[in-house]
Formats: sequence, structure tokens, C-alpha cells
Amino acid sequence: MTAALDHREMYRLPWTLPDNAIAWLEPTMKCNLACEGCYRANVNEHKSLEQVGKDLDVFARYRRTDGVSIAGGDPLTHPQVVEIVRMVAERGWKPILNTNGLALTEELLRELKAAGLFGLTFHVDSKQHRPKWKGKSEQEHNALRLQFAEMVARVGGLGCSFNATVYEDTLDAVPDLVAWAQEHIDIVHSMVFICYREPTDTDFDFYRGKEMVDMAPLTYAHTGQRTDITFEDVVAKIRERSPEFSPAAYLNGTEKADSFKWLLTVRLGTRKRIFGYPGRKMVELAQVWHHLTTGTYLAYSSPSILRRGRSMLLLWPFDRGIRQAFLRALRSPSLLFQRLHLQSIMVITPVDFLPDGRQNMCDGCPDMTVWNGDLAWSCRLEECIHFGQFLRTVPKAKPELVALQRSN
Repeated sequence: MTAALDHREMYRLPWTLPDNAIAWLEPTMKCNLACEGCYRANVNEHKSLEQVGKDLDVFARYRRTDGVSIAGGDPLTHPQVVEIVRMVAERGWKPILNTNGLALTEELLRELKAAGLFGLTFHVDSKQHRPKWKGKSEQEHNALRLQFAEMVARVGGLGCSFNATVYEDTLDAVPDLVAWAQEHIDIVHSMVFICYREPTDTDFDFYRGKEMVDMAPLTYAHTGQRTDITFEDVVAKIRERSPEFSPAAYLNGTEKADSFKWLLTVRLGTRKRIFGYPGRKMVELAQVWHHLTTGTYLAYSSPSILRRGRSMLLLWPFDRGIRQAFLRALRSPSLLFQRLHLQSIMVITPVDFLPDGRQNMCDGCPDMTVWNGDLAWSCRLEECIHFGQFLRTVPKAKPELVALQRSN
């Protein structure tokens, strides 16, 4: 089944290269796990605080932003991660820690919060080869996700999100993760699914200028995994169980205006029931209002805002999705004694190589990092590290065409 989605019926998130909701800081290349298909080489190398400061200067110079994702590697391996969080917060940005959580303790989390941490995004999936979790399914990893979510809830006042890479053999688990997120909608604020990609493809050669290069040195080359999973596959899988699942906003691709590279769905409900899916008007209002009042587009909302879902129902005259939720809420008097929560579900589709060799990247990519004093795509930074620049793709000549050319 293919999900019927029309970009003209959704809100195009207004994020651009210089005016974006997020920036992506990589203070370390070291990680304490070895995830299948990871796009970053695991190198025991940390940036100094001075280097981190220079990267933040690049963001300040080129990019107006709401939050800074502190990633890597895993940022918790950096011996000065608390100070890095403080540096980001002191510049007026929301520090968001992107971590696998392996090195996180409640004591460290409280120290990070005191330094200004706004929230965390935990990468948890079954391809990480975690100690004591090897061989366990995506669904079984929900127990680990809950451990992290409950730790964050105990500390309080922090956003809690999860992301998982979607592989061919884990696609069927997506609806179970969506259902788990609803069961914990009071402490899990976002669930993100990232469609697996790798830079190699038998149909293309990769070039640095006029020189064809070997992609084998890249850590995520030739894994043998399916690399064409898209938003359509993920949304269709979710709709098998939740037919009303309705994305509201998106970022398109640089080469295909109707492609969905970041696909955002917002849902309104309790642990037992989803009452509705706020639509494009609500997302547009949130983005425009935040930009008018703060000067930046919105990436992360505080938990105190997300649990005020009932106040969102007041927008029912303006948004069809909220209107549907409002009508259902009227028929549920028990809501008077419950909190109504907002939760987001995101599907991210990284680079697609089009048949003519064009690279369909995320237009207005939020996860831009720093390379040689300039902004660069974080998901393809290994190309710069190994080859000094981003590579271009050229379709390989078909064998039959090569044979014909040789015969002539």
C-alpha cells in the first residue's frame, strides 16, 4: 500500500539555510557503540572547547537558530560535555543532546540540566549491538527506551525524544514503536524514524572533480541493506494500524519539490486514545508566532507546553484536525480530569540519488554542521573528511551500451 500524500495539502516548514530551527554541533567523533550503517567513523578524537566555540561562531555568523543538537560520535564520551552544554545555553540557544544514552546516569543528567540542557534525543534501535541487548527486537528495546524516558521524567523539565533507523527488517516494527510512544505520551514528546541510506549504489560512480573515487573507506558503505525505504513505506506501515495518521508539515527535497525529506505529524491525545491530528494551520501558527516573538523558528517545545493539549482545542475554528479532536473531546467528559498531550512523529528520508545522478538532499536541512569554517551536511561529512569535498554522482553506463560503443 502506498500512502497518498499531497505536499500541497501540508505546510512547508519555512526553514532555510540561514534561518533555521536547528544547528548540528559535533564536538567529538568518538562513540561507545557500533551501530550498523552509521554514517560517522568512530575515531577517538574530541574537539577542544576552543574549537567548539569556533563552530558555534560559524552558526552565529551564518544561521539564526532556535536549538543546537549536540551530537557526534556520542557527545557523552566528551570529557567536557557539561561545559559544552553550558556554552550553547549561554549563547541563548536550546541545547539538545543527541545520544545513545549508554553513558548517561541520573547524576550526570542533573548536572547537564543545571548547565542549561533543554532536552535529549535518544538513538535506540536493534542494530546498535548494545551490551545485554544484542539479538533483541525493536519491540523489546522499548523497555530500554522506557528506562531513559523515566529517568528524564524524574529529573523533570526536559524534552525527551527518540529516534530509530528504519531498516528493511525493522520496517514492520514501526507501528509498534508508534503505539509505544502513545502509551507514554506524557513523558515521550517525539518519535523520529530515519530511513536507512548508504552512499554506494551499483548504478552510480562517485567523483571528486574529474576523478572517480572508491567509496569503500566510508564506514557505511556496502552494508548490503536495502537503501530505498521512503516516507511512503513508513507512513503506509503506520496507517495499517492507525488509518487516520495525518502528516501536517514537511521539508521537500532540493531536486524534487514534491518529495518529503522531513515529514512531521502532530497528534493530540492521552495514553489510551489519540483524539486527533492537528493540521497545517496549527503548525503554521506555531512557527509564525514563535518567529514573530523570538526571531527564530520553533524546533523544540518545553514539556510544560506539550501537556497543555486542551488549550489547543481552542483553535478548533482555524484547523480541521483540531476541530475533529475537539468534537471527539466533547463526547468524552472524562477529559475534564485528564491532561491532553501533544506528541510529534517525524519521518526523515536522507539523500536520494535520482536516475540522472542528481542528489536529492533536504532543502533547508536542519542538521547542518561545520566543516572548515562553513556549513556542511552532517549526514555526508565523511565525504569531506576522506575526500576533501562533497562528491557528485554519475550514472554508470549500461553494459549493453558499453558493448555497443566498443563494437562501433
